[in-house]
Amino acid sequence: MLWYLGRYLQDAFDFGPARLLQSYAVLISVSLYLGFFCALKLLPKFYNLLPHDRGREFALASTSEAAKGKPTGAGVVFISFFVLVCLLCVPMTGLELAAVAFTWLTMLSGFLDDRSVTSWGEYLKGALDLILSAAFTAIMYYFLSKFSEDGAVRFWFPFVTNPVAIPFWLYMIVGTVLLWTSINTTNCTDGVDGLSSTLILVALMALGIIFYVVLGHVDIAKYLLVPHLKTGAAWGIMTFAMAGTLMGYLWHNAFPSSVLMGDAGSRALGFFIGACVLVTGNPFILIATSLVILLNGGTGLIKVALLRFFKIKIFSNVRFPLHDHVRKNLGWSPTQVLLKFLIIQLLVTIFTLGIFFKIR
Repeated sequence: MLWYLGRYLQDAFDFGPARLLQSYAVLISVSLYLGFFCALKLLPKFYNLLPHDRGREFALASTSEAAKGKPTGAGVVFISFFVLVCLLCVPMTGLELAAVAFTWLTMLSGFLDDRSVTSWGEYLKGALDLILSAAFTAIMYYFLSKFSEDGAVRFWFPFVTNPVAIPFWLYMIVGTVLLWTSINTTNCTDGVDGLSSTLILVALMALGIIFYVVLGHVDIAKYLLVPHLKTGAAWGIMTFAMAGTLMGYLWHNAFPSSVLMGDAGSRALGFFIGACVLVTGNPFILIATSLVILLNGGTGLIKVALLRFFKIKIFSNVRFPLHDHVRKNLGWSPTQVLLKFLIIQLLVTIFTLGIFFKIR
């Protein structure tokens, strides 16, 4: 809205300062700070309207008891703020609008579970995540192929100079699995105050820089031999808008937390991270942005799936998610878990992005 307002004021009234509203750097700043202050100031006003945590069946007992009774499902608030900030600040095409809409829908499915008296169950939630992931992947393929010069959709990979054309069936498999995995591993990581929010914040900042500085910049993208993303700046605004609202939530979720994001927040954030990774055109970027989240939550999902469906036992002496293992078996405090996991993710992000973009 602001971008189009700036263009209108310049065209209709020749109002020079309005050009600032078409500056992507300005819009990134506005979206970041607007999202932050909205979540910071307004989130507490919704505490009485939010459901309250019932405790977690598979969580560490101390963690479950500490969370029990706190307002949860705060994702419904800050994800809605994110949507409003995007509508205000982002010059959106159909794909960006679809990403925002599906992020909100993923949030809604999580929030309905948060407020339900009885949990929806793993299978129902997993099926809903699968449907949303597949639907968005198909929409993304449609838009990418529509705006491609030859109608082909391509991935670029580390250590490979030229992008590789991906057929629809393979794109559907990769995109759906990536989104579903991102949603559920992020959800599993939400168990220590501030942990998932901080790790996701690192991912958002990294993606924002990738979109605005690298993929969205013609010369830098050409120099690094990666495809130029014409809407890279718009995606940069979106990621910083999400980062701002997440910062506002994290202000209240820092240990000891006064509010929890619930499935409404964790699932929506996982979906948005996955969608951003798909837009970069390199699915391996998820490793750079979210390796700790993938290991923390994903290994537990694999362990449960192998045991439940194939009667195969692995990691018998390891508690999952890993943040519960290090707390129970190694005696880490919540603050130690947060800081050490954060340090590991920062080291991984800097190293892998350097490898992915430079060794081509």
